[in-house]
Amino acid sequence: MIMALAAETKTLLETLGCIVDGGDLAVHSPIDGSRIGAVVTATVDDIDDAVAQSQAAFLNWRSVPAPRRGELVRLFGNALRAQKYDLARLVTIDCGKPLSEGLGEVQEMIDICDFAVGLSRQLHGLTIASERPGHRMMEQWHPIGPVLIISAFNFPVAVWAWNAALALVCGNSVIWKPSEKTPLTAAAVQAIFEKAIAAFGDAPAHLSQVIQGERDTGAALVADPRIALISATGSTEMGRKVGQVAAARFAKTILELGGNNAAIISDKADVALALRGLLFSAFGTSGQRCTSLRRLFVHDAIYDSFVGALKSATGSMSVGDPLDGNNLAGPLIDEQAFAGMRAALDEARKIGGNVTGGERLAMDGVYVRPALVEMAAHDGPVLRETFAPILYIFRYHDLAKAIALQNSVGAGLSSSIFSTDIRECELFMSAEGSDCGIANVNIGTSGAEIGGAFGGEKETGGGRESGSDAWKAYMRRATNTINYSDNLPLAQGVTFDIG
Repeated sequence: MIMALAAETKTLLETLGCIVDGGDLAVHSPIDGSRIGAVVTATVDDIDDAVAQSQAAFLNWRSVPAPRRGELVRLFGNALRAQKYDLARLVTIDCGKPLSEGLGEVQEMIDICDFAVGLSRQLHGLTIASERPGHRMMEQWHPIGPVLIISAFNFPVAVWAWNAALALVCGNSVIWKPSEKTPLTAAAVQAIFEKAIAAFGDAPAHLSQVIQGERDTGAALVADPRIALISATGSTEMGRKVGQVAAARFAKTILELGGNNAAIISDKADVALALRGLLFSAFGTSGQRCTSLRRLFVHDAIYDSFVGALKSATGSMSVGDPLDGNNLAGPLIDEQAFAGMRAALDEARKIGGNVTGGERLAMDGVYVRPALVEMAAHDGPVLRETFAPILYIFRYHDLAKAIALQNSVGAGLSSSIFSTDIRECELFMSAEGSDCGIANVNIGTSGAEIGGAFGGEKETGGGRESGSDAWKAYMRRATNTINYSDNLPLAQGVTFDIG
């Protein structure tokens, strides 16, 4: 397997048009822990040059008509279609998610390209009534400048695409700082994008760049005053640091951070539907999604039967090589992730948690059984996000109290309720209900579509990416007042007569 993975990675990269000849940052596949390549990390001078080149590209690109900018994204989407399988397989090797999920991630890139192409002909402002005769007010949106995209290992290509597709049609240049854990997929995507650039014909040089490196590289980019917008996906701890540095220089940010997501299973739920929805939400990507289900509130009346069925279904889940389509879950990203999982389970046991599963499997790589933890108290490790397949389970009787517990944690990303009672569902989605950026009914917490704005509240950062009107974050707003009369009245009836 070790030699086979390294050889396949090299072949995939070459097929995707990317030659990686080695470097100082070694890359290991979580599938078996083997080394599959290395990339060159950026120096301080490299970073400075890249930002200067991005600024120059922006000054050119902002003047290109938006529909023409959309044509570049259309070509990129087509290039992704042509190499979807190869890129998806590389995603699986690089981050360890099952191949089905890798294919879904590349499809998400294609979908956001389609969305952005349509958006390029719909970027719009407003006409606003003026209180002054012979005047008109309007609002316009203009390109903002170089956009820095910091992505995480768990979605090594899709999150970049969410940001880059919109940033490009909005008239901006982009710099990508991928996770140091998954740098090969970033290099491959850049190679595919360069094919689209070549087909486009007249895009400015350095419109999109990849800067490889570790945390210090990201920190240098965040601090650069030439970067107009920072879109950062990662932990709440990382987001706090990014936010503070950006705020010190008044840069705009889109922060998509941690999630401690919950679902409520009503006694009026379609139990079979709920069970299927929960399994993917909790254990898809081995619990390593920001939208992964972490906490489950089950009504007293169905608790014993539902949790029993959940234990049975979880115990039968196939965990193993993510390139094998028979497996529903692959490995954790690394040993650090397992250490965090083990520590959380130990802490839960100390406060009375009853743990089912969670064992490490005897395989190369970090493979674990999903863990179900029945808790008496909403406390301890329950209150924070552990990036691993752990689901904490609670009884509830009163829906309002369950919602209050759901909302009592720091993060506010995703949530869901399973119920066939419209009153319960509407309450959950109301101002008195979930305080999350995503509040679903009869589906799980993960697997969002690109048409809606994606993001959350509180310690999740408040940023929005992808669909709806998220495009406005990649632009600057200008309000214009036009006087087409011969007079110069002042607003609010102010007089300033100079005779």
